[in-house]
Amino acid sequence: MRIAVIGRGLIGAAAARHLARSGQDVVLIGPDEPPRMADHHGVFGSHYDEGRITRSLDPDPFWSRVSHASIARYTEIEAQAGISFYTERGVVMAGPEGSRAMECIGAVAARDGIECDRLDDVELAARFPDFHFSPGTMGWHEPRRAGFISARRLVAAQTRAAKRAGAQVIAARVLALDEGSDGITIRHEAGQTDAARVLVAAGAYTGALTGGAVPLTVMARTVAFFEVSEAEAARLSALPPLIYLHAHGDGPYLLPPIRYPDGRWYLKMGGDSVDRPLGSPTEIGDWFRSGGNPEVARDLNEQIRARMPGLQVTATHHAACVTSFTPEDQARIAMLSDRVGVATAGCGRGAKCSDELGRLGAEAILGHTLPRPAQAD
Repeated sequence: MRIAVIGRGLIGAAAARHLARSGQDVVLIGPDEPPRMADHHGVFGSHYDEGRITRSLDPDPFWSRVSHASIARYTEIEAQAGISFYTERGVVMAGPEGSRAMECIGAVAARDGIECDRLDDVELAARFPDFHFSPGTMGWHEPRRAGFISARRLVAAQTRAAKRAGAQVIAARVLALDEGSDGITIRHEAGQTDAARVLVAAGAYTGALTGGAVPLTVMARTVAFFEVSEAEAARLSALPPLIYLHAHGDGPYLLPPIRYPDGRWYLKMGGDSVDRPLGSPTEIGDWFRSGGNPEVARDLNEQIRARMPGLQVTATHHAACVTSFTPEDQARIAMLSDRVGVATAGCGRGAKCSDELGRLGAEAILGHTLPRPAQAD
């Protein structure tokens, strides 16, 4: 049985690896990363990046479980592909003492046996002096099996491991699916491919490829990059990623200095204060080409200077990305018909746990019952 996976992003590449290693006849279809965003007129992916936070700690048990499962396989994926993508640095999740988000994180950590330390504001200041927190802030520090990943290199690793296991890879944009009584024809820029079943893992473009069958909300996001010198990066070489959750649950995130493909070191910060939904693929493409919202970038600039007043920044720039959400704020992994399934919606948390989301997508397209971690608590 030939299975096509549409979408060469984080979840799609993971699904292809799991399917290929289970002995399935797999074809993974999706375009390469464009050389330049500003004049690209195909589809885009938010995995064109070197810094994504990874951790098991989360207020939501679903995301904690799928993240924990994925992190446990990072070493396996790196070995299968010969590509490294994970840096263990720990993570700090901070917020107002007594807030629901902070209490939920503690409850999930206790239930799932996640190793972490509870720190009050004095302990936070002592352990992480490069961060400035207001009085009344507390934090959870997950020191091991947490840190950051290169989303770009993770996709490369999953894709190479899938190919080594026998998967075919077609570097082309999918244009349409034609479902018939005996299979599905996938029309793409390189021609067409026939398959018995199709798993759509096309991120923000999943809705367009499935005729709106999946209730997705695609949100525009802006991330800001803060360039630092080699010496400043070395000074902050032990700094963990930070997620700050306000009392209502949302908040900014910050990654430590990471070397990007241009050879320079950048801290990255994200966390839009205002949601902007995007509609059609054309609108999504226009957003990526725009480079993001300068006002959000200015706000992030102010936030990082308040959070790290001693940081020596040499230059700044910003970029656009998107996040896809479901109404239940969990990944949507399901069959839409006997032949078509979906594995989509990272809900702003999907990079770190994409291997487990891809595995669950593989299970679904094979007709298997999804295990308990794929269900809402």
